[in-house]
Amino acid sequence: MDLKEIQHLIKFVAKSGASEVKLEMEDIKITIRTGTHSKGETTIVHQPMISQQPLAAVPTSQPATIAAAVPTEETKEEDNSKYVTIKSPIIGTFYRKPAPDKPLFVSVGDTVNEGDTVCIIEAMKLFNEIESEVSGKIVKVLVEDASPVEFDQPLFLVDPS
Repeated sequence: MDLKEIQHLIKFVAKSGASEVKLEMEDIKITIRTGTHSKGETTIVHQPMISQQPLAAVPTSQPATIAAAVPTEETKEEDNSKYVTIKSPIIGTFYRKPAPDKPLFVSVGDTVNEGDTVCIIEAMKLFNEIESEVSGKIVKVLVEDASPVEFDQPLFLVDPS
């Protein structure tokens, strides 16, 4: 599928009034979502499908990379025990900025005080400011901007010392 075909498909979906269309072919997967709350906004997700190749075709360096990543995750879990986790109080969409053209609420290395706004979670078209429950330094942001979050999902790690 080439670019012109994809553009034609986007225009067709926008005119049809459908809110979401998924197209899966042998080598690609395309999802087109049109936002009903914002005029003319279309989101396209393009994911290449994983090919069904025999295991012999997989490069030998890849398993070594995976094996090296496992101990790193275990040590991170041990290191994270001294940090306080700021969790999502609601289900919704996580935003790190108050608006697309505004700066981030907090970044890694920033110092926050109890009650400072660290992000916004949009739920049912309401924007809820999430405040820090602890004073300290932001060590890690655990969620990508504009991604969905669940209730009690960790959002930030804060070093209270």
